[in-house]
Order: sequence, then structure tokens, then C-alpha cells
Amino acid sequence: VETEISPANGGLMAGLGAKSELARVLGDVKARVRDQYGIEGFPLPRFVLVGKQSVGKTRLMEALAGETFASSSRGSRRPTILEFTNDVLEKVPRWYVKSSATAPWTEYDIATVRKLVGDAHDSLGESASPEPIYVRLRSSACVDIQIVDLPGFRDSANQDVCSRVEDLVRTYMRDRENTILCMEQCSDEATLPTLRRVREIDPRLQRTILIYTKLDKYYSDPDRYNVNSLHEGFGQMPDSLVRFALTLPGWKDGEMQTKQFVELREEVDSKDVKEMLEKGLRPQFREAVGVKSFSAALEKRIAKMFSDSINPVLDELRELKTKHKSQEQSLISEFEETDPHRILSTVRECGKSFAFALKHVMEGVPNLVGGQMTLANELRAFHEYHQKRGSTHFALLPSDELAGGLDEYIEYLTKEMQIGACDAAVTGGAQYRRLMIEVEIFLRFSEITVEIKKQDVLQARGVSMSSLTWRDVVMKLVSNEAHLPLQRRLQYVGERIRWFFGCQKESVLDFMSGLEGSPCSSMYSSLLWKNVKLINQNVMIKNLIFNCYDQTCARQLKLFMQLFDNLLLSTFANPWILVKGASTETFCVNKATMPSIDDTKERIPKELESRSNFENSLSKWLVEIPTQPSQIDDAVDKVQMLVLKTYGFVRSKVCDQVELFTESFFKIPMLRRLEEDMNGINLTRDDEAVYVARRMQLEVDISTARQKVKEIDDCIARLQGFTLKQIAHPF
Repeated sequence: VETEISPANGGLMAGLGAKSELARVLGDVKARVRDQYGIEGFPLPRFVLVGKQSVGKTRLMEALAGETFASSSRGSRRPTILEFTNDVLEKVPRWYVKSSATAPWTEYDIATVRKLVGDAHDSLGESASPEPIYVRLRSSACVDIQIVDLPGFRDSANQDVCSRVEDLVRTYMRDRENTILCMEQCSDEATLPTLRRVREIDPRLQRTILIYTKLDKYYSDPDRYNVNSLHEGFGQMPDSLVRFALTLPGWKDGEMQTKQFVELREEVDSKDVKEMLEKGLRPQFREAVGVKSFSAALEKRIAKMFSDSINPVLDELRELKTKHKSQEQSLISEFEETDPHRILSTVRECGKSFAFALKHVMEGVPNLVGGQMTLANELRAFHEYHQKRGSTHFALLPSDELAGGLDEYIEYLTKEMQIGACDAAVTGGAQYRRLMIEVEIFLRFSEITVEIKKQDVLQARGVSMSSLTWRDVVMKLVSNEAHLPLQRRLQYVGERIRWFFGCQKESVLDFMSGLEGSPCSSMYSSLLWKNVKLINQNVMIKNLIFNCYDQTCARQLKLFMQLFDNLLLSTFANPWILVKGASTETFCVNKATMPSIDDTKERIPKELESRSNFENSLSKWLVEIPTQPSQIDDAVDKVQMLVLKTYGFVRSKVCDQVELFTESFFKIPMLRRLEEDMNGINLTRDDEAVYVARRMQLEVDISTARQKVKEIDDCIARLQGFTLKQIAHPF
């Protein structure tokens, strides 16, 4: 189906600018989708123009455009992506240029277009770039086509530029959506250097069209006695290869341009046909000669390619509609949920859903992506966070003797201690379990690094050598030297746990977002994936939930440290209570039976006796400390030994139970109370102002989303209507 060219347009484009209805429909659909939604790479056919330098590629582009627009003094140095739209209603050609795929289109006059295109190529000097320049034309004298003019293959001493151009051109040729227009000079019919390159990419030449240029020089050569051999391919090409021979319009250097470019195009076309027929061209090759025949055949090829593109375009539009319809529904849902009378309850419901989802994340959820970290990345991020904050209230490294700093500590954990899953990127409960192992190792680095001197022992003993027992002296020294180091390391444990929970925000949102449409969605409340849409879309709701979450983490850290401080105070007030041995007996699995009352009566004294083992050993060590003033040096050595041994028992007991303390003082209270805290969220006046602004923006966004869906529906209906029309009246 073609549109006639009226006499008012000069009739010059009859058969050349005739635009198929399908091309017009698809072109308009593409323009609406691309311009309104910024989507590039829509599944529509495109041509790429390849050939060696100075073969006439740019001149062919101008012949298809019906006007000259390139003025580079150095030739093409980057891809020029051209979109020509034939519109018989355009009295004057309209040119548009943009510098990148995301830049807006700007309309210019032809003189400015020549300068912009020329400067884009000349600015590269002797180099080449894959960054394209985009040119669009609406005219009654152009062919409907999307084509890429690529830099020409070079034979120069600058091998770097030659390689760049070669790689660039091959990248475009490899794209199977592109049809290759291979240009060769008629004088190169024996070697066909560009076609040889094309055959490496398209061996059967199924998506290649061969174009011979400079036909006037070919038939003007008196030695050319058989012009048909050019179209026969000299026996080197398959019969299925579509090929054309033509002369491109132009004028000699220094010659005045007295005719319109369209007139020149008509003249060279008529001359090509006339000369070739006089040279004995066979009738079957007549349609393969001249610019007009090439353009007409190109339009037929485009119509066929566009026809094949209908289904892919419809599929793309349907996916686009589904996406924007989902966005529209999310916006409408948010608008309804943020009604002035229910905004506070909506925020609280979203917060409770977040708290509920955190429990599932901590229990373990497969396929979570958000927030995943290896142990090394986790420790580096934790250190970076506290270094930026300037934290000095706890030690970031377990020992000052780690010369390699954090890197040495990470190497020790991963290579010597071989913590499980240290190289795996995990989050949630798996990350928490790995964290517990790391903080226990960190705590076990704690040592009393100060050497106990004679003065310290005497000071702790008092004025008289008989005023206090050695048990009291050891207790004082342990409390004085060991309390602070252990407390600072326990502060590290608390900060690590708080930082861990702070990092779970992304994981929780990822878990909630991934439930919609997933096979396991029926296992969880539908409120999770519904409310996460409100959280992600509404900045105010997200900030309120995150602020409440951070406050809960900070409160639990404070309670955790208070409880541990009380534990340490009571421990160092009387360390002997903590370091008593366990009062359990040896248990044999093979002989396990239900105990009788006699067994229980027999067990109790044994357990009490076993608990006194450490006290007996301690009493023995204390008795061995000399009390004579003349033996004070020996007493100091034995006291130091007993202080270190006692602190070792205390440290081991704390480290053995650090996971129990953490579960009891931090994790479980937080998970239980977070939902309650979320239910206590309140709005400030600033929050209300943000909410009002968001409501106003939502109204605009909903209107825009509806318009987008309507546009897509119109495009789908237009394509489906055309398809039905073609079924009734095929080409």
C-alpha cells in the first residue's frame, strides 16, 4: 500500500519516497514509545552501511535523504544513526540532532546540522569512537529508513585507528537485527574487499545487500564490453544475493551547485539506466540499476522486514503495558492507602509488616540478594562506618599487636580459624550465625597486658602483710586490670550486632518485594508484598519505618551493654562464683536409662563434690603463696600467675556464653519488641507536610501512568487493526 506523490511536490519522489502504510504505522509506534518512554532498541529493522573509506557511503545517505547534510573534512570517525521519515505533508525538510541516546532531540536548520555532524567527526582527529551521533529527518523527499553510517575501512599506517574502525564495524554487523548494506566500487569487482569482510560475519549473505558505486566510471571505460558480468557477479556470488549498481549524485570540487540535490539524483539515475541499456544490459537486470531502483527495492525490503516485525513489536508493547499497568495500580493503591484519615494506620501497618518480615529473614530465606556480604566485606564496611564516625569507645581490632591491621585479622579468621562460609555472600540468619563465631574469637583475644609489679601487690594487700588474704588481693587485681579490656571488647560485640541489624533493611525489603508472584507467596501474608510497594514508593513511610528501626536497634544496644556491665560488675566483684566448675556428671549414651529416685539421691552429692574441684585447686594455689615479707618477690610471681589464670577462667566463661547472652539481651528482645515499636510510630508536622506534597505528586503520577497505558493501548490497537486489514487485503 503506497501513498501517491502529488504534482505539488514535483513528482520527483514517485517510487522513491512512496511510504508504505505498515512502515508509517510501525514508525509512528516506535516514535511514540521511544520519545515518551525513552526506550531505545525497539525491535524494528535497521540497516548498517559498510564499505572502505571514500567509497561513497555518506553520499548514499544524502541520496536517500534528498539533501546534503555531511561536511566532515576527515570523513566518518564515529557511527551516525539516521532516521528518515517520509511525510508528503512536510513542505520543508525538518532536521533534528541529538548527541547521545538519552539526550533530547533538538530541531536545527540544515546549515547547523552540517556543522554539528561535521564537528562530531572532525573533533576526533585521526582517531575513531564508538559513541554515535543521532540525526532525524522528516521530509517529502526522503526514503523511510533507519540506517547507520559507519566509518570506512582504512588502509593506513595508523594500525590503532584501523583496528578500532574494524572492531566497531564488526560489532554492528554481528547484530542479527541489522541488514548489511555492503558498498563496493565497480572497479573493485575482482577483489570485493568489503564483501570478504562481510562474509566472515554473514557467510551465506542472507542479510546482506551489495551496492556497486561509481557506475558512471564503469560504463565509461572503453574496455568494458560486457556490463552484464557486473550483475552476474563474475561467478563469485550466490544468485540469492541482492545487488545494485548506481552512480551517486554530486559535483566536482570547486564547481558551483546550480541544481537541487533531488534534481541531480534524478539526472544520474536516468543516465545510469540509459547508458547501461545502450551497453546491452539484459532486461532482467534493469531493476538493479540506478538510485531510484535501489530505493524502490529498499522500500519493498523494508516493508517485508517491518511486516516480520509486527509480532515482536506487539510482544514488546504488551510487556510494556503490563509494566506500566502494574505501576499505575501501585500508585493508585498508595494514593488510597495515604488517605488523610488513615495515613497513620497505613504507616504503622507497613512498619509491622517490616518487623514481621525481619523475623523470616533471620530464620533464613533462600535466594535473597539484597545486603549479601562476605565476611571480609562485612568487616571492612563495619570498620569504614565507625572510622568515619570517629568511634573511640571500643576497640576495632582484637589486639594492638596485629601489625597488618584489619587485613591480618581477616586473614587469621579465614585461613587459620577457617570460619565457615567466610567467602560466601550471605545475609539474614546465616550472616548472624557467622557473626557470632567472629565476635567470640574477637573476645578470646582479650588479655591482661599490664605486668603486675611489687608495688601493685603491696598496694592491694594493704598497709600490713596480714590485713587481707591473698584471695582478696587476687580479686582486687583481677577487677582492676581485667574489667576494662573485657568491657571494651564486649562493646565491640554490641556494636557489631547493631550494625548487622542495621544492614538487614535492604534484605528485608528484598524479601518482601520478591514474594509477589513467587511460588512461596502463599506461605506468607499477602500484606508483606502489598505494603512493601508503599514503603518503596513513599519516601515518608520508608523514612519513618527506618528511623523507628534504627531507634529500636540503638535502644537494644544500650540495654545489651547495661545488662553486660551488670554481669561484669558482679563477676569481678567475686570471680570465684563464675569460675566454679560445672556440676554435671559424666553421661554415657549407650547406658542411658530413666533414673530412679535412688539414682537421683546418689547423683546429687557427686555433683556438689565435682563443683568444689576448682575451689580445692584455688585453695591449694593460694596456700602456696608465701606470706613472709622476705619472700615478697616470689609472692608477686605467684599472684601474677593466679591473676592470669583466674582471668582466663572468667574470659572463657564469658566467651562460651556470648551467644546465649546475645540471644537473651539483644536479638530476641529486639525481634519481639520491634512490632510493638512500629505500632507506636507518630507523625510530626514535618512528616505531615511531606505527606501532603506526596499526595499531590501521586495525583500527577497516576494521571501520567494512565496516559502511558492509554498510549500503549492505542499502539497495540493500531498494529492489531493493521494486521487484520492485511489478512483481508494482503500486499
